[in-house]
Amino acid sequence: MASHGRKRVPAIFYCSSHGNEPVREWLLALPKEDRKAIGVDIKTVEFGWPIGMPVCRPMGDGLYEVRTNLQDRRIGRVLFCIHSGCMVLLHGIVKKSQKTPKSDLDLAKKRKREVVHV
Repeated sequence: MASHGRKRVPAIFYCSSHGNEPVREWLLALPKEDRKAIGVDIKTVEFGWPIGMPVCRPMGDGLYEVRTNLQDRRIGRVLFCIHSGCMVLLHGIVKKSQKTPKSDLDLAKKRKREVVHV
């Protein structure tokens, strides 16, 4: 299936009620190589949606994660949901272990509720 150069689900940043974009801020704080790797994987999802492992994994409750292997055996994850035809980037983390911390999942779910109920 060719995408003909069009994004199936354009990525947008979650924006808090205070105007902050936490995922954008998180990305900007990362080293350039990490930002680039995560950006490539987000782009893969934008053009290839729906897409599965190893790039993207469903997390339940309408949440998904973009999975990026970073330098030095670190693991980058961007949690997102699909809303109004867009990929809404809700939360980003660099994981220390295989399991995504519950606090990070809860924060992404909270932001998803805000997005869906706007």
